[in-house]
Amino acid sequence: MASKQPFTDSDTADEAVRATCDDASTCKRFATSKGYWTDLYAQYFVRQIGERKAPEINRGYYGRVRGMNLLIDAFLKKTQCYCQVVNLGAGLDTTFWRLKDENIMPKKFFEVDFPMIVARKIHHIKTKPPLSKPLIETHSTDSLLLDGHSLDSDRYCIIGADLRDLPALEEKLKKFQINPELPTLFLSECVLVYMTPEKSSKLLNWVADTFPTAMFINYEQKERFLSAGWESVNALDMMTVYSMLPWEDVARIERLEFLDEKELLHQLLQHYCICWAVKDKLSLGEASI
Repeated sequence: MASKQPFTDSDTADEAVRATCDDASTCKRFATSKGYWTDLYAQYFVRQIGERKAPEINRGYYGRVRGMNLLIDAFLKKTQCYCQVVNLGAGLDTTFWRLKDENIMPKKFFEVDFPMIVARKIHHIKTKPPLSKPLIETHSTDSLLLDGHSLDSDRYCIIGADLRDLPALEEKLKKFQINPELPTLFLSECVLVYMTPEKSSKLLNWVADTFPTAMFINYEQKERFLSAGWESVNALDMMTVYSMLPWEDVARIERLEFLDEKELLHQLLQHYCICWAVKDKLSLGEASI
């Protein structure tokens, strides 16, 4: 969870960014194996638990996942699931399957990532029934639209695209029936920080200009939204988020592993924040933790 530098357009830099998908997925897989939170589907994307992670890393991911989930669920509740979700740089994320199990799915759940990562994810879904079955159960026809770099069903869509190429991204989202008039939740976990300020600003401006009612949850920073057409922005550092989580569950996960130096955890959590920006034409009110 160390601080990263924005990437350039070079193939080497792009490969380094793609590698963060495996790093995050492996860390989450290890944390779930220790019992920090339940994820029934991570095992199908990351087979090996991998080497032991430090307790402060596990607790950091716990806070990150729980904080993001609380905001996602609040948005779905506020819209009564009459909305869509767009996960930018989704990697091997399993949120769609969680929402399906909890019966709180949006009208449609979109994921976007590099074509190479999307191809891997689609392969896992095609070859592992626990992943494919929920898609089939939420689809109305016998066949899914599926190729090497995209998958589309009634409720779930994966798109291979480069977030820096806005015209191509917009074209693909339109192809798979994104609806700008629906309340739309955008998710971004450690994605914008890898883009140049110019590219990330263009992306945020496009979202603000295209979706009249939208919320953007970003696990990074706050300032960039205020200059990109968003009406309001809130942010909490992860230490604050951690302190706001249900104390019974925090007590439970803190018993899982002994943490010798809590100051290291505090420094780590204070270094990151979750922020959420809002445009609210429909006056839904802000979802919050």
